[in-house]
Amino acid sequence: MPNEPDFNFTPASQRPAELTGITFWFHFWQGRLILGDGPTSVPQQRLPGSDDAHAHYIGRLGEFDCLALALTEAPPDSWQAVPLRQGMMGLPPELAAAAGRAAQVVEWDRSHRFCGACGHPTERKPHEYCRVCMACGQSAYPRISPAMMALVVRGRELLLARSPNFPPGRYSALAGFVEPGESLEQCVAREVQEEVGLKIKQLRYFGSQPWPFPHSLMLAFTAEYDSGDITPQPGEIEDARWFDIDALPELPPPFSISGRLIAATIARLRQSDNPEPA
Repeated sequence: MPNEPDFNFTPASQRPAELTGITFWFHFWQGRLILGDGPTSVPQQRLPGSDDAHAHYIGRLGEFDCLALALTEAPPDSWQAVPLRQGMMGLPPELAAAAGRAAQVVEWDRSHRFCGACGHPTERKPHEYCRVCMACGQSAYPRISPAMMALVVRGRELLLARSPNFPPGRYSALAGFVEPGESLEQCVAREVQEEVGLKIKQLRYFGSQPWPFPHSLMLAFTAEYDSGDITPQPGEIEDARWFDIDALPELPPPFSISGRLIAATIARLRQSDNPEPA
């Protein structure tokens, strides 16, 4: 079964006639998420410097409506603009997931104000995420870029690697974007071969996660080692090595699918080492 947490979030693009009593407003200023103090510090009202007419309805989290919009001026002093990744890591998982969706919608709206085909201004369609060019009719929907993630296993060992932009000491599974005309299976095999020089077998799907940096859909797999010696790809992989599950480096945060993929694989390997009595 795919490993996907239930955040009780119902996505939607059409705003209801009446909003709920408590509403989460995901504001962005120059690409940063606006938060206050506390674990659920998403504003519950629209802040000054925002225009309700340009707000995007993104759905309902439990009983609470969620909207996203960009500020036209710096937030009030009582609020802070933080990098999206930092903000998501500090929020409860359900709010972090909604913030990621909000960020992608706001970024799509910002980057498609003009037609990519003829350069004329676009206008939003009222009941879906779509901007239409009034000159040539070109429609622009939110861009989704599929990317694979592969955790390669060899016995009790996991293949983990470092990208040059990772925090110091952190390792993760391999990842890369799907290329035109490529299946997910082909992408996994190619990326593992390119990034570390290994061949794999027994590919298994694990789960997926929207990843708003800026508009990815991460699809995670496990695979068994087949052959080859680790050869890190210059410029892409700073270091890659086999780690025993009892001697692991710093790993990705648990809210990310990479963190969940690694944790679930470790649990599976430990279970195979210590099967329950019949």
